[in-house]
Parts: sequence; C-alpha cells; structure tokens
Amino acid sequence: MNIKKINGLSEAQRRFHIWRQYLLPQHALSKLAGCLSQSKIPWLKNYLIRYFIKRYPVVMNDAVEPNPYAYHSYHDFFTRRLKPALRPVDPTPNGICSPCDGTISQIGKIEDETLLQAKDRTFTLSALLGDQAQATLFKNGRFITIYLAPIDYHRVHMPCQGTLAQLRYLPGKLFSVNPLTTEHVDNLFARNERVITFYKNNYGSFAIILVGAMLVGSIYTRWGGTIKPHRAKKMVDIHYPQTNEQYIKLSKGEEMGYFSLGSTVILLFAENVHWEYDFTQQSRIVVGQRIGHFSP
Repeated sequence: MNIKKINGLSEAQRRFHIWRQYLLPQHALSKLAGCLSQSKIPWLKNYLIRYFIKRYPVVMNDAVEPNPYAYHSYHDFFTRRLKPALRPVDPTPNGICSPCDGTISQIGKIEDETLLQAKDRTFTLSALLGDQAQATLFKNGRFITIYLAPIDYHRVHMPCQGTLAQLRYLPGKLFSVNPLTTEHVDNLFARNERVITFYKNNYGSFAIILVGAMLVGSIYTRWGGTIKPHRAKKMVDIHYPQTNEQYIKLSKGEEMGYFSLGSTVILLFAENVHWEYDFTQQSRIVVGQRIGHFSP
C-alpha cells in the first residue's frame, strides 16, 4: 500500500502523534519534566545535557558560559544566556523587534477578532485572552506567532518599550505546539495554559503571550518569578500601577521572561502597526531583529 508521507511521517503516524496527546497525562508529565530539569544531581543533569547536545546542533560558543557541564542544572543549561553582541537590538525609535529566536508560524492582520492558527484553522481574540473587552483593543490589529524549537534561545525580550499594565494567567491543556499539532488541534493556543502580559506605550496597547506546552516545566516573568502549571485552577489577574514609583517600565530589547522548555510566543498589536519585510510562514527571526514599526 502506498502511504502518503508528510514531513517524514506517514498519515497513520501523524494521527497517532496527535491522538496520543489527548490520552497522555499532560500536566503530570510536564511536572515531572520540570522536576528533572531542576535537579542538581551531577550525573543526572550531565546526562540530560549530554543527550540534548547529541540530539541537537548546540553552538555553545554563543553562550555566556560555553562549558555545558558548568551549569548547575539542565534548566540552567536550557535557559542559558547568549553573548549580548550576538543579538543587537534595532535602534529605530518607532521600530518593533523580534521578542525571541524562533520560526514564524503565522503573521498578519487580525480579521475583526479572528487570528489564523494554521491552514483552515482559526481562533478568536476573546478565546485567546479570556476577555471580550480586552479583545476589542486588538480588533483588526496585527499579530505574529513565533514557535520556539528546543534548539532555540528560550529567553523572551521586549519587542518595544512598554509599561506593564496587567498579567493574566489562564490554566488549560498542555498540547505540544509543534507545527504538526498546530495544524491538527482546533483552538490550540486558546486551549493551552498561557501567561498574557499587557502593556501600554505612546503608540497604544500591545500584548505578549507565552503559551505553555507539553513538558514545559514552567514559565518565568522577570517581575513575577516562576509561574508553574497548576498554580491555579482558574484565571488569575494581577494589575500593576501606572502612575506611581512602583510602575514597571521595560525598554525595547530588555528581557521579560523565559520558557523552561520550548513553546510559542504570540504578539498582539493595535491597528497602527506595519510589518517591515516579506515575512512568511517558516521565516526564521532572532531577538532584536526589526520586524515592523508603529505608525503615528
């Protein structure tokens, strides 16, 4: 029988990969992955690091600490910092730069309140954000979805200057967010656990959304610390002051958080944003690279 192959997998293999995610204990596996990644037992953390380096083409000379076994845990190795000179931040005053290293899954206009997930699959702003009123802020705006593969640098930076207005934690599933799953699971990004950060600047409102996934041990924000799966059973909102000395203002290119393991970042902007280049699905981008600009 001639079985159609796509991305090296047969149709039967693709279906099995998708459906097993519905059956696996997603949160239990992710909690276990988090515990293993945080372990400082020398033989265990070195084994995990060695396995990763053998499987992926890691360029350790790009890291501030080039010795992989000098890290205290697999987590520290995975979230290693890069030499700043390797990721210069675009200096254009009204420019928007990439918040992370990764591959563009989708980029474009938000049609009313609808975003494109993959071919023939969409989801809505209200489902993604968990709030209809906030969805209105980005109606007919712009969005970009960036997938971080295991090999990518996993720290997330500010695409532009912004004052933090709110953090929202939404519990949910932990499906994988790789391209195969994105193409086959409806409303994937609106179903998975996610941390949404809302900002304001002179050009308007924007949001950075960190989407959790299978085996992602935790999501970290610079001001709020580690946000672990199952931290809460329901939505949690934290509002931040905008006018007194306690407000949190971050500069373009400044680190705002990281993933403990690979996942996806979604940026949302109002209508006054224009993408710079002919970005398409599967385009590679890196932190600090200019990807667009605000119009007055």
